[in-house]
Amino acid sequence: MRRHRKVKIVATLGPASSTYDMIRKLHESGADVFRLNMSHGTHDELRERHRIIRQVEKDLDSPIGILADLQGPKLRVGVFANGEEELVAGESFRLDLDETPGTKDRVCLPHPEIFAALKPQTTLLVNDGKIRLTVDKYGKDFANCTVVTGGTISNRKGVNVPDVVLPLAALSDKDREDLEFACQLGVDWLALSFVQRPQDVEEARAFAAGRAAILSKIEKPAAVKAFEEILAVSDGIMVARGDLGVELPVQNVPPIQKRLVRECRKAAKPVIVATQMLESMIESPMPTRAEVSDVANAIYEGADAVMLSAESAAGQYPIEAVTTMDKVAIEVEDDPNYSVIISASRSVARNTVADSIVSAAREISEATEIRAICCFSQSGTTALLVARERPGVPIIALSPLIGTARRLALSWGVNCVLTSPVERFKMAVVGAVRAALTLGYAKEHDFVAVTAGVPFNVKGTTNILRVAPCDEKLIFNTDPE
Repeated sequence: MRRHRKVKIVATLGPASSTYDMIRKLHESGADVFRLNMSHGTHDELRERHRIIRQVEKDLDSPIGILADLQGPKLRVGVFANGEEELVAGESFRLDLDETPGTKDRVCLPHPEIFAALKPQTTLLVNDGKIRLTVDKYGKDFANCTVVTGGTISNRKGVNVPDVVLPLAALSDKDREDLEFACQLGVDWLALSFVQRPQDVEEARAFAAGRAAILSKIEKPAAVKAFEEILAVSDGIMVARGDLGVELPVQNVPPIQKRLVRECRKAAKPVIVATQMLESMIESPMPTRAEVSDVANAIYEGADAVMLSAESAAGQYPIEAVTTMDKVAIEVEDDPNYSVIISASRSVARNTVADSIVSAAREISEATEIRAICCFSQSGTTALLVARERPGVPIIALSPLIGTARRLALSWGVNCVLTSPVERFKMAVVGAVRAALTLGYAKEHDFVAVTAGVPFNVKGTTNILRVAPCDEKLIFNTDPE
């Protein structure tokens, strides 16, 4: 399905978007990738949503990416005898391993790993940071704290520990079960929550065993500090600004977002900007002006994708939310300043033959009347390198592998087309011209740039660039000579 924008849209599915008609409308309205949130819904419900997505994909002949988002380790306090208590700034409060219902003076924190990692004056955040505690004294089974910022604390509220790297397993038992379930379903991407170090990613990759690409969610200060190492072992990144904005001062999040997006672009790895992008549209058919600016800002930065969470999963206006993102993206990318900003933020990488080939393709497209850059890609690597260049013309990625086409649905500017395997470069050119004409990216007598690697079907061999005329005679004359 042809899009008139280059940034991609990720839409989370949920109670408000679980039927065939709704999922099809979401895709037709602009959703390129669907997110299955493993924190919500049973395996049976997620299996049915996956089945519907693949049916929509088949009916519309349009590759669709599916992202399974693992819950990650959830740290929560226990329960209170009265259901909730009011903590007052300046007073003391104790966290411990005693499972007795909590009072105004204490509550159970059933996570010994937190106590093991504490240091003097460690900050603990409760209920999305609304309550702030500072640790005064601690042991292997308790922490005596001072309430810095008070508020209402109630049953099973979440706890964040921004100051230390917690000795937590990268994947909980639930995550391992969900990961195996998602891989057996055939999802394209696995998103890892609360990544702290590159070893977390490597553990998940070992469990996935090549069945899905690994996307790391950056939502902890430790992940920001170790970002280069985490990026190196990840296939993609999500800037998850929700918990990141809890564990860090909110004013730190925008510059971190910009740095992470730029680093991902440099590494030719897809990056999603997520959380509260159109939050008001959960209940309103219209977004706020600030939300529109937030989405636009991510697009100006060159993010591969912007994401909807509750807006499409549980909101009253899921179609309107996707349509709004689509319209904002089209308007931003039509702005003459957009190409100037993208060009100025481009990192030129010409360390390999493949880097030089795709860079040359982009430069030719800027200097001539090239209508599209077409790339044959078995693994998706060539398409990712072309996307890194952020060319001003469409990218058509042709692959014989449906899995590759689905994963590339997340990548900036990439339009995925399934094709038959090719053995000769001339047949690759024919396939590229046919796709450009059929999809309406080019007309008779226009030109397209075609990149590929010879020998075919070998990863990382991009070594040919040809400017080809969109000539119908070329399509029908497939003689090797």
